[in-house]
Amino acid sequence: MDEYTADAFVNRDEPVPTFSITRTGSPSPDPESKRSKLKESLSQSRLKEKIQDGAASRSETGFSLQDRLLTKLLQQVIPTENIEEVLDLPPDKRSSKYIGRPGFSIPLMTNNFRRFNSRIGIVFVFQTRLIRLLTWRVPTHTLSLLAVCTFICLDPYLLAVLPLAAALLFVMVPAYLVRHPAQPPTIHHSAYSLNGPPLAPARTIRPAAEMSKDFFRNMRDLQNSMDDFSTLHDGVLKIITPPTNFSNEALSSTLFLFLFVSTCVLFIASHLLPWRFFSLLFCWAAISLGHPSLQQFILNNHADHIRPRERSAKSWLDAWIARDIILDEPPESREVETFELQRRKGGTRGEWESWLFSPNPYDPLSPQSIAGQRPKGTRFFEDVCAPKGWEWGDKKWVLDLGSREWVEERLVQGVEVEVEGERWITDLVEADESVSAAKKGKKVGPGWEEGNGNEQVPFGQWRRRRWIRTVRRKGVSSNDSSSSSN
Repeated sequence: MDEYTADAFVNRDEPVPTFSITRTGSPSPDPESKRSKLKESLSQSRLKEKIQDGAASRSETGFSLQDRLLTKLLQQVIPTENIEEVLDLPPDKRSSKYIGRPGFSIPLMTNNFRRFNSRIGIVFVFQTRLIRLLTWRVPTHTLSLLAVCTFICLDPYLLAVLPLAAALLFVMVPAYLVRHPAQPPTIHHSAYSLNGPPLAPARTIRPAAEMSKDFFRNMRDLQNSMDDFSTLHDGVLKIITPPTNFSNEALSSTLFLFLFVSTCVLFIASHLLPWRFFSLLFCWAAISLGHPSLQQFILNNHADHIRPRERSAKSWLDAWIARDIILDEPPESREVETFELQRRKGGTRGEWESWLFSPNPYDPLSPQSIAGQRPKGTRFFEDVCAPKGWEWGDKKWVLDLGSREWVEERLVQGVEVEVEGERWITDLVEADESVSAAKKGKKVGPGWEEGNGNEQVPFGQWRRRRWIRTVRRKGVSSNDSSSSSN
């Protein structure tokens, strides 16, 4: 195994550090959910197409026989299916350069990972040097960084100079010193000579050789970086999610109120604030917190000075939320209706029999009645359910005594209305003529009769009455929402 690769950017110092956040109560991953997410993220047709594309270019990249057999096996396992034909989607012709790129392939991904790992060392070198700079390993370097930040904060136009100066100091000058190295210490010379031809070849950045120590150093740092990202991702979500996902509605409402007020204030008065001073203060505070002595001082005084103030601030915020944020309003309530339909058993003088409970009154000129369709509904009263997302607000149905009002509101015609008694709305025999006229497209004038149910009037085949009941919006507790999200 080679010790290192010449002319390669590799972090040959200490490994990239990893940090941990105390994880309590984190749910264990569900294998079923993982399997479902994997099925959703990998489309079979796209995977099939990508494997075929990878197989076509495999002879050029020189994959092993084992890789080819694995790809052939995946081609047989994954069925052929074109998702664009299934969903009737137009072909994607936005850019030909994306269409011509290689598809998904396990051997190709392995090869790309090896190439990526050979070239990622420059990122870890930058990360290591940045950590050294911010942790005050060399105080003069960190003070120089503070000086640069001070100049930029006081004069933001110097940001245009920063990339140019970085290119000169970190790219051009080191490259020139490689071509024109200093004189060896055995030769006595007063100053660095800028004259004469180049003494060394130009430096060329090369990837780390595979199976070298530099290659495995990159893998080590890549492993630690992935762990850092996962830990940081979970830690940030653990802090941000509870106050922003309205699991605690009072706290999330308070945060929303503060953000809204701050947005309005900054929209009006942002040009009046000393942003240069704020940015200078922030830079000095952020860089100073990386000093080991200051960190130790903060840790020693956290329990005595900071934690009691945190508790008092939290108690004040909770008291303010309990006093000013009112969320215990009654849920929204509405009134629902159902119509009890009865059908006459034989002839115009026969007895009425209960038929069903329908959401529509099934009046003589309704579309269902004109089309000759039977009414739809439930057979028993107990089978009438509340709408989705609602629950019953009272214990039983109440008969609507205002039968005349809802008949006039719905413009029901050809019926007799009971204003007393059981409030039945009964079809008249003349309603059959209205239905026939409506089927022929003739205009039917409005008409209904008022009765008390005692007159010997030839009635039609159907009668109905209206029942009402109160429903209220069904609330979802935080436990239910968290279980559904999991």
